[in-house]
Amino acid sequence: MPTYFYTAKSISGESKSGTREAKDEHELARILRQEGYVLISATLEEKIKEKRKLRIPLLFFGKVKLKEKIFFTRNLRVMIAAGLPLPRALKTLAEQSKNKKFRDALEDIKEEVIKGRSFSQALSRHSNIFSELFQNMIKVGEESGTLEEVLRVLAEQMERENELKSKIKGALIYPAVIITAMLGIGILMLIMVVPRLAQTFEELKIELPMTTRFVIFLGNFLAQKWYLALLIILGLVILIRAAIRTKIGKRIIDNITLRIPIVSTLVKKTNSAYTARTLSSLIVAGVPIARSLEIVSRTLGNIYFQEAIAATVDKVKKGEKISTTLKAYQHLYPLIVIQMIEVGEETGETSTVLAKLADFFEEEVTTTTKNLSAVIEPVIMLLIGGAVGFFAISMIQPMYSMLQAIK
Repeated sequence: MPTYFYTAKSISGESKSGTREAKDEHELARILRQEGYVLISATLEEKIKEKRKLRIPLLFFGKVKLKEKIFFTRNLRVMIAAGLPLPRALKTLAEQSKNKKFRDALEDIKEEVIKGRSFSQALSRHSNIFSELFQNMIKVGEESGTLEEVLRVLAEQMERENELKSKIKGALIYPAVIITAMLGIGILMLIMVVPRLAQTFEELKIELPMTTRFVIFLGNFLAQKWYLALLIILGLVILIRAAIRTKIGKRIIDNITLRIPIVSTLVKKTNSAYTARTLSSLIVAGVPIARSLEIVSRTLGNIYFQEAIAATVDKVKKGEKISTTLKAYQHLYPLIVIQMIEVGEETGETSTVLAKLADFFEEEVTTTTKNLSAVIEPVIMLLIGGAVGFFAISMIQPMYSMLQAIK
């Protein structure tokens, strides 16, 4: 069922806004009318997200980092626990923020809270900063009077997420540095050495093999038309980024990652950890199971995992267990995930079991990332050896032929 971001007014003139699930705008208007409100405007949440994605996607400036949101959540919890009013706490945290985009967002949220809107409604105006998970957990905290506890759970959730991302990035630094150095040295060789050798071959009128002609062409092109090479590389980067943002492009990339042996294991363990951790946090906060699964499906990075959880939502709404529905997706989720969830459902300790499951997979990701460098190193060495061998054979072969002709 689609989710709408709406604005409505009561007969007395009181404004109300937020998000609500409805079949269409007519049903949304009927639901609000029963509550004593008249629908003013309604926009599909998906359209809002699409518009935000189109806003200068290549610029990284103004992006709110996860560490900043962790700092905000942790400190907001402390301030609320100390009895500080929410607008005052938001103002203080806005003044402390060095990120202009985040500071402006907090100022806007503070103003909306002062006007009478709930904290979760004010957060929904900035869904490009605060995720659906964040908004829904805050909403539950407001309704149940457990905002302080919800903020603690959110802070822990984001800290674990940040830790997991840091471990994966750390494991990829070594191969990235080696590949960058290899490309840099290769380009320098093509620009500085190859044109001189090409001139020598031309003077000696040696018949060159296809591989040698290709290397010489590439070297001359980079030496004489380097600006075109930069434009081509930039164009390819933009094209790839644009392709990844489309559903078809993302599906292709995600399918490839699930087929590469080492990467596939890491993707499955990471998504299993995210699923378990996020679902556990939402259940602990008091969000209904079906709604929790909907939110989880939108937070996962791989489209196949998203579709698996989205399909699970419909079956859970019909009364089926999560573990039963996930059995159809054993090619994505390891069997231990399904078995542990089944145990949690039978004992009524689903959130606790999911939290332990998340701990287990986070440790597994840590172990995998530690071993990743050891596995990638020989692959990189083979690539470097292959590239050096191709270059050497291409440039030495004409010289060898010339020497053979002299004999």
